[in-house]
Amino acid sequence: MGGPLDLANHLPFRVAVVSNLLALNRDLSICCLSDLEQREMRVLLNIGSYMPIKSADIAYQSRIDSSNVKHAVKVLLARKLINAKLDPTNEDIQYLSLTASGTSLYKELIEILEPRAQALESVLSEEEKTSFFQSLAKIEAKAEQLLSQQALSFVNQGIEIPAEQIELLRWYKKSQEK
Repeated sequence: MGGPLDLANHLPFRVAVVSNLLALNRDLSICCLSDLEQREMRVLLNIGSYMPIKSADIAYQSRIDSSNVKHAVKVLLARKLINAKLDPTNEDIQYLSLTASGTSLYKELIEILEPRAQALESVLSEEEKTSFFQSLAKIEAKAEQLLSQQALSFVNQGIEIPAEQIELLRWYKKSQEK
């Protein structure tokens, strides 16, 4: 085995550090608004931005595994921040939307998130921002591919994989169909 890992130049580590710094529960302004956990806030933001939306679509576009999305939906329903409406053609599907109190919280979150995003983006020129988003898309696609290939290799060896990994395989297949 080689020497120690150079974390300063290790892309996954650096991305994880930035992700940790940007976590919603790290922002005191957001924590003062609500005692929701990060996953509940992320699901609430997805619902507010794309409603009506299905849980499966939230899981796919945010890459939060469906069991975490389901847990977040339960919490948000219990707190009366969202509504769930059954699909008339398929009772297994619910469409989620914000309630009045959910909309109020969503708007308060946006009032904090937008200036924060603008401040972060201000360190990049428009060209750099475009390039950064393109690079992120490439990294996301490659990470999904690597994780899916790993899960598939376990499946091919006859090893049972957890539901989260099965979902990852489904997401990868879905992204390849686009």
